[in-house]
Amino acid sequence: MDKSFIRLAAAVPNVKVGDCFYNAGEIANQIKQADEQKVQIVCFPELCITAYTCGDLFHQRILVDEAENALASLLAETQNTKTVAIAGLPVLQNNCLYNSAVVIQSGNILAAVPKTYLPNYGEFYEKRWFTSGINASPVVNICRKDVPFGVHILLRYDNLIFGIEICEDLWVAAPPSSYQALNGANVIFNLSASNELIGKNAYLKNLILQQSARCIAAYVYSSAGAGESTQDIVFAGNAMIAENGEMLAASKRFAFDRQLVTADVDLQKLDTDRLKHGSFADNAIHLTDKAKVQTIDIEIPKYQHKTLRRKIYPLPFVPARSEDRDERCEEIFSIQIGGLAKRITHTNLQRVILGISGGLDSTLALLVCIKTFDKLGISRRQITGITMPGFGTTGRTYTNAVNLMKSLGITMREINIIKACQQHFKDINHDPENYDTAYENIQARERTQILMDVANQENGLVIGTGDLSELALGWTTYNGDHMSMYGINSSIPKTLVRHLVAWAAEQFDEQIKSILTDITQTPVSPELLPADAQGNILQKTEDAIGSYQLHDFFLYYTLRYGFRPSKIFFLARHAFENVKVDEIKKWMKVFYRRFFAHQFKRSCMPDGPKAGSVNLSPRGDWRMPSDASPALWLKEVEEM
Repeated sequence: MDKSFIRLAAAVPNVKVGDCFYNAGEIANQIKQADEQKVQIVCFPELCITAYTCGDLFHQRILVDEAENALASLLAETQNTKTVAIAGLPVLQNNCLYNSAVVIQSGNILAAVPKTYLPNYGEFYEKRWFTSGINASPVVNICRKDVPFGVHILLRYDNLIFGIEICEDLWVAAPPSSYQALNGANVIFNLSASNELIGKNAYLKNLILQQSARCIAAYVYSSAGAGESTQDIVFAGNAMIAENGEMLAASKRFAFDRQLVTADVDLQKLDTDRLKHGSFADNAIHLTDKAKVQTIDIEIPKYQHKTLRRKIYPLPFVPARSEDRDERCEEIFSIQIGGLAKRITHTNLQRVILGISGGLDSTLALLVCIKTFDKLGISRRQITGITMPGFGTTGRTYTNAVNLMKSLGITMREINIIKACQQHFKDINHDPENYDTAYENIQARERTQILMDVANQENGLVIGTGDLSELALGWTTYNGDHMSMYGINSSIPKTLVRHLVAWAAEQFDEQIKSILTDITQTPVSPELLPADAQGNILQKTEDAIGSYQLHDFFLYYTLRYGFRPSKIFFLARHAFENVKVDEIKKWMKVFYRRFFAHQFKRSCMPDGPKAGSVNLSPRGDWRMPSDASPALWLKEVEEM
């Protein structure tokens, strides 16, 4: 397993109110369970050794003493386990009682962290029993041992640094976890006892996701569940593990059985995002005080897991849930429409010209033009779509192109490029039976020449149709389809284009929907080589350069996180379980070779709207010398 991953867990035990030894036994069993599953750190709910709902029993010295004795039994019971555990109990110090989290491992107490902010409103009365830990002494005696104690404690192992906050700490305007993150913590644990109210769970979930994103950290949350008193409030046993705004795992709410929720957190992913976002470090400079922070070095077990306990999606650009995809598609269209509308109003050119091939990319570009013109109140007749049949044009794509343009009510032109290309073959003395790069690119440049000239003729803008994946792989003819006056699809990867067209299809009548559906099912091809004997597409892009699913996967993790090839390969093996290892390596080599070799095309690409976090514009997200060597990347692929 890649060493940047760490396996974390949030546990929800069954408890009995005030029965400390019973609760310690339940916690011990779950620590052992976590240890068997090679969990490196597990977090339990707030005050889980006593139960949270003890009320005025916290003023009974027997309960406080027995909680410490139960902790001692828990240490003895788990001394042969390696997993680090964080559990809650009341801790007495200098005539003050602190709602605390203790960090234990292999029979030892590593540290204790008191709660900073005590809720004392509504159904909560914590100030009746507890004191805020903000001014607590830095050492406390627990189980006859002096233990580091304080709200500013961080624990560190290698590239892992974790902090702890307790329930209400998360709900305040400036949570301790924010301070901990700015001081280096990349994982936050929250021991909680948050009761259920209508709508509260949705708010809580958003709070956890937002805090994990704001801190660029993993956030492990464990809340009280079965066994707590339901005299006036009910607990659902919420356990969640979030990573930088993404929920990796969550418990089943209102379950009566104890639960152990696990996930593998990618520390390198978090560190990369912090490195890229310079404002995070700037914020840390202004808001950290190293003198207050106590960092404790610890050891955690190292494991090699055969499988990951997190889902690695093969389509990182495409949301997994259909409702999220719909929202993403609508948002992308809005961005594209907004960009094109501004370009049209700025240039005062109320005509656009684009080539329509019957393929995915030109279809998406046309749909964006349609929606933009409708929004601006400009007639669709001001959109000129040109179909330019050539040597490889098939009946399927030609028919779809023509029918789509007619159905959408734009101005349609057909200009056959065969005679012009044949003349050019003669002009440069090229054998028309030689289907080489020149043969293909002559057609691509002839089409671009036509579009540019018609744009001059009609006083309009040429709208580029090429997508992000083609730009990444250099699968575009330099000064051919590579060039336009506005590249509307330049930040949309191929795997997302298909979903955008399918989503848009649902907004039209059955006739147009039928055309768009067939386009989404058509093999991706530049159609620059003649069709087969049956008139079907012979030149399929993915046969030549590999699966766009793989290439978009490589592209996402290369640009978004800067991962090295071995890390991306590790992720790809989990995402594409049915693809052979040698196949992944083969196309990974192709990706790096083509990505480096074709930077010169991206260095002079036209303007286009940025839609996602991965973009190749030389004026924005990607500044790379055209002469950079791929040797380091290819060498690592060879050595995997």
